[in-house]
Amino acid sequence: MEEFLQYVIGKLAQHPEDAIITKTEKAGSVTFHICLRKSDVGRVIGRGGQTVQAMRSLLQAAGQKKGIRVYLDITSQ
Repeated sequence: MEEFLQYVIGKLAQHPEDAIITKTEKAGSVTFHICLRKSDVGRVIGRGGQTVQAMRSLLQAAGQKKGIRVYLDITSQ
């Protein structure tokens, strides 16, 4: 899942080298925290949040196969 996020962020962000992806695991859930440049946040979220919602849907589908809940949090530097 982390590789998926790195790939998508690499394609969407203008400065993917500045993106920091961290993972927090708790019992039955995983939260991915993505820290981006302020100029890249809007590009990753997309118009009306459609891009980030699609990413969350794909992560949740992958998590269901493993029996875990997956969350995605995006912040700026």
